[in-house]
Formats: sequence, structure tokens, C-alpha cells
Amino acid sequence: MADSLLFNPRTYDPAHFDPETRRLLRATVDWFEDRGKRRLIEDYRSRAWLADFLAFTAKEGLFATFLTPASAGGPEDQRWDTARIAALNEIFGFYGLDYWYAWQVTILGLGPVWQSENAAARARAAELLSQGEVFAFGLSEKSHGADIYSTDMLLTPDAGGGFRATGSKYYIGNGNAAGLVSVFGRRTDVEGPDGYVFFAADSRHPAYHLVKNVVDSSKYVSEFRLENYPVGPDDVLHTGRAAFDAALNTVNVGKFNLCTATIGICEHAMYEAVTHAHQRILYGRPVTAFPHVRRELTDAYVRLVGMKLFSDRAVDYFRSASADDRRYLLFNPMTKMKVTTEGEKVIDLMWDVIAAKGFEKDTYFAQAAVEIRGLPKLEGTVHVNLALILKFMRNHLLHPAEFAAVPTRLDAADDTFLFEQGPARGLGSVRFHDWRPAYDAYAGTPNIARFREQADALCEFVATAAPDEEQSRDLDLLLAVGQLFALVVHAQLILEQARLTDLDEDVLDELFSVLVRDFSAFAVELHGKDSATVDQQRWALGAVRRPVVDEARSGRVWQRVEALSGAYEMAP
Repeated sequence: MADSLLFNPRTYDPAHFDPETRRLLRATVDWFEDRGKRRLIEDYRSRAWLADFLAFTAKEGLFATFLTPASAGGPEDQRWDTARIAALNEIFGFYGLDYWYAWQVTILGLGPVWQSENAAARARAAELLSQGEVFAFGLSEKSHGADIYSTDMLLTPDAGGGFRATGSKYYIGNGNAAGLVSVFGRRTDVEGPDGYVFFAADSRHPAYHLVKNVVDSSKYVSEFRLENYPVGPDDVLHTGRAAFDAALNTVNVGKFNLCTATIGICEHAMYEAVTHAHQRILYGRPVTAFPHVRRELTDAYVRLVGMKLFSDRAVDYFRSASADDRRYLLFNPMTKMKVTTEGEKVIDLMWDVIAAKGFEKDTYFAQAAVEIRGLPKLEGTVHVNLALILKFMRNHLLHPAEFAAVPTRLDAADDTFLFEQGPARGLGSVRFHDWRPAYDAYAGTPNIARFREQADALCEFVATAAPDEEQSRDLDLLLAVGQLFALVVHAQLILEQARLTDLDEDVLDELFSVLVRDFSAFAVELHGKDSATVDQQRWALGAVRRPVVDEARSGRVWQRVEALSGAYEMAP
């Protein structure tokens, strides 16, 4: 029997979506399966551009259907629906991050357009999508990265009321082929934030110069330069502070996709790893007969389930967001940081089991082991996202507010607020619902109760031993605190989703035994920080807990893992 918690192309039927969404998701799976594993791996190894894939998406109208808001006035099935976007992320990740990347940077390129009031630019974007074009997001630069305060893309006013743009952008996906590139720059005649401009450029224009692909990959991560590029009124998407806000709000929308791509990678790799380990005989026994192997594969499995539960629940908060409910601003960096680093742990656990097999050229695992490293490092790195998460810690843990319950959001609706987020500030004032009821619902589950002790201890830490003004400048210490807080939030959404989906309690308890160990490890790390005070050191050791061991429970979860052997293998 197939594991219902993991994506399996053999049994995949997204029946919870409308008929056209189901058709497109299934058609995408079938396209990859028909190509087969040999072609998938060869294209990856040869760094082939994704022309066949993009021809398929154009023929099916896949990007146009999934990435055109209903407000654009297109066909009935077109909408921006985060739930089905997440489902497609997972499929693309399952078959290869190169495919996901072309789609992902198209999403980023569209962000400033769909937030713009420029009707001509919006109509142009909708038409380009209908033609099967891809998009790009021209934000980062070689000297400044994504530090948009320091952009060197300069727009000089011209006699016709427009501008001439000159400057370079670096690390820009799809920069070789994008029908529209959303480019961030600043005017030469206006100082400060009022001089920012977001404008639309065309990679085929003679004043657009493609320099190179900066990575050795099928992903085309470009460096390009504009030389006296003409920017007319129909090309201007945002000016002044609105351009700055559009950049950050686009990241809020687009970088959420990192989590579900990570999940897809881990799922495909897990089928390969468990099948190989279970079928390999060592010293007269299957490799999976060894206790340490069972522990590593079980830990990998429950971590992966936790990643899925958190990400699925975060979708609901994104889709239900409003000007009065901005909880998604915490859950977004959580998906970028926590889910992606969990993915690295999942791959590492499986790689320790399959060892040299993970390097072989005829495996998906070999590319998964490489690509999984990139996701936590895209847009902000783990450290930047942890620092962002810390802005929400005190309000989340100590000052809950009243909110109506957020339901599971799989309805066929347009997520309009994502392009109406407004000014990108005021994070410290965002309020959250009480995190405790999610834990209370599982008070009788041993390791959840044990982890709850640690979560309560973190509240005590924040209230009585939080970093003082001097320590608040020690990012090394703050990042250790951020990891502890991230675990509490991660666990909360896992529990909410587990309740909504009636998750097997054995799996949940086994997952929380892992989270108890994680919390203890980060507490010990905090204890060892150079600037930790005596009180903080004492607190850290006092927060260490041992998980509740239950061999029967672990055995039942192992049976679920063992059943993955042979459950899916991609056709040759």
C-alpha cells in the first residue's frame, strides 16, 4: 500500500482540486514520467537548456493558468492560488530543481507586475504568459547582492519624459530568455528612497546585453547589462517607496516556494534510498536490519513528514492573509529557513545509509544531494531569515491576540492580498494567535508533552533572561536563540495540520522525539556561546530533555518506512 503522506507519481490524484487543476498537475507528472529517468539525468548532466520543458508548459498553458490573477480578466481557470502553486512546486522539485527554478523566477518576475497599477504592463505580462514566455526578477547585483539600498542600475531622465537605464544585474534567473524582466533601479535626479524605480525590460531588446550564465547548470542564472535602455511610461511598474515595497513583497510571495520544492527533492531521494538500502545485503542481512540504519531512515522520514505538515498549514495562512492578519510574515521566513534546512538533514541522514550509492551517475540522489544545498541559501541565507524570525518572537510567545480559526484552504480562489500587501514595515507589531492550544490538543502524547516543557521554558527565557542591549548586537548568540524559537513555531503548525488531517499519532510522537533532541542540541549550543551570561547558561542546561523512548511505537513507524522500498521507481 502506498504511503499517503508522500507524493508518489504512481498513485497521485489531486482530487481536492478543481478538474482543470487536476488535469494540469497530472499532465505534468505524466510528461516527466514519459521522458524517463535516463533522459532526466542526462539533461541534468549535460546542462541542457529547458526548451522541451518550456514547450510543454506553453502547449498546456500551465504557467498562464497558474500564474495569471483572475483580475487580469483571462479564462475562468486562471487565478493565483497558493495551494495549487505549492502542489506544482513539489512536482517540479521531485523531478529536478532546474525545472522548478525556471518556474520560480517567473513567479518572482511577475511579482512587481501584478502589484503594479500600470494596466499596459499588466496586459503585456498576461499576453506573454499566454504565449508561454518566462519572466525574470532583476534585483540583485554583483557588488551588492540583494542590498537594494545600494543599487547601481541608474535611470537618467530623457527628453521624452521617460528614462535611459544603464547598469548591470547579477544572478538573475531566466535572464537569457525572459519576455519580461522586472528590473529595480534608481533615478539619477532624485536622492533617497523617492528615486527608486521598478521597470519592465525585454531580454530581446538590442540595449539588453546578456553577459553569461554565472552557474554551471541547466538553470540560466544570468549576468546582464543594460546600456542606454529606453524606459517609457508603459514600462514603469513602481516609483519611490512603492518600488522598495514591491521588491520585498515579491520576495514574500515567491520565496515561499522554496519549501515545497525541497519536499519534492527529498521525496524522490527517499524512494531511491530506502529501496537501495532494503535490497542491499551486507553480512548476510539487509542493510535495513541494522538498528542505526533504521534510526537514520526513520528520522529522515518523520522529518520529511514534518516539513510537509508545516508547509501545508503555512499555505492556509498565506491564503487567509489580510492587512489585519499578517502572520504569514513569520511563516514565510520559516519556510525559507526551517523547511529547507530540514531538507538538508533528511538528505544527509539517507546519504549516511546509502553511502557511495549517492554518488552514482544513474541515480536521482546524486543531483538531489547537490541541489538540496542551494535552497537554504537562496534569497537571504539561513542567518538573514533567522534574524527576521526573531523580530516576531516576543509577540508570538508572550502576547497572543484573538483571531478567528483559519480553515484548510484548498478552495479555487484568487489570493488577491498577496499583491496588495502595502508598505513592507511594522514587523514588530504583527500579532499571532495563542500557540498553546495546538500543543494542548496532544497533551497526552509523550514527546509532544516533553517538547511542550521546552517551549514553556523558552517563554521563561524570553521573559527573564533575554539578551540585553549589548547582547542584542551579538548575532552569533541571537541566531542560537532564533533556532530555538523556530522550533516552537515549526512544531505549532505541524500540530495544527496534524489535527486537521488526523495524522497517525505514532508518526507524530516519533517526529516530536526528534524535535526534543533538536531543541536540546540548540540549547547546548546557546550554553556554549561566548557572551552567554551565567543565568542564560543555567537556563540552557535546564531546558535539555531526553525524548520518551517507545520501541513498539518506533517499530510501527519503521514499518511505514520499510514499505517505501519498491513503492516507486522512475521508468528508465
